[in-house]
Amino acid sequence: MEYYDNDRPRGIFSMITPVTGHLLLINIILFIATLINENFMIGTFSLFYPTSPFFRFWQPLTHMFMHGSFFHIFFNMYSLFLFGQVLERSIGSRKFVVFYFLCGFGAMLLHLLTVYLTGDVYTQTVVPMLGASGAIYGLFIGYGMMYPDSVLTLIFPPISLKAKWMMGIFVVIELLIGILDTSDGVAHFAHLGGALIGFLLMLYWKKSGKIWLRDKWI
Repeated sequence: MEYYDNDRPRGIFSMITPVTGHLLLINIILFIATLINENFMIGTFSLFYPTSPFFRFWQPLTHMFMHGSFFHIFFNMYSLFLFGQVLERSIGSRKFVVFYFLCGFGAMLLHLLTVYLTGDVYTQTVVPMLGASGAIYGLFIGYGMMYPDSVLTLIFPPISLKAKWMMGIFVVIELLIGILDTSDGVAHFAHLGGALIGFLLMLYWKKSGKIWLRDKWI
């Protein structure tokens, strides 16, 4: 098992695990840039459907670092700060990089597949996808599989549940909202894509003996 360097000098920023720290920094820098020039940043670095005239080859990667509002980035980065560090310490920085980005790409692929199957021409043409939420949902599931019996408390409402139940409830809610198609501007199937890849990757690593999960998922 790999570990990040515990012997680094301690300080406010050095206490954050390295990959998580860099992800936080990149997201924050790009959000500040978005506040300065929103049209350029959203139009250039968010993910447009591949047949859209606004699609660029780098968007499958850069869209994971883009956010459209303060609350959007706040909740994603708060979750990354909490769960990312725990997972990075548990599975090592190199595996954490792989885990994070595969969850993000999985979220993107399920979102694009959903847009294709629904035949939503408007979304396929001018509506971009942006945010780290897909990768974050992968972290949720990864944490829930690594520490299923740890107790988590929501900010609002202040409900406390074991991680395995809370993550399961989140997935069910996303699935129901996605199926009902509430048109709330949230890519719910992207969240499910990230969660699915997170689950499958953790399961694969467990069965191959590359990580040790502390308990069963259920």
